[in-house]
Amino acid sequence: MSQAFDPNEMVLRFRERAEAVKRRGFPPVEGPERVRFIEAANLDFQDFAMLGDAVATLDDGVLRLEIDLRPPS
Repeated sequence: MSQAFDPNEMVLRFRERAEAVKRRGFPPVEGPERVRFIEAANLDFQDFAMLGDAVATLDDGVLRLEIDLRPPS
């Protein structure tokens, strides 16, 4: 790697991936396959959005992602 790793850039990429999942269309499938595709898209969005909301730090070679899952007060 010629460039230094920036954890905040990684978080931004996950945020962009979450938006891409929201925008992508559905393939022309029906029935159970369509349900499975939608379920997978929902999980993809959830995972990417959570990582996109993380506060990332890199301390002494250890990457930490802090994600506050508490409901808003």
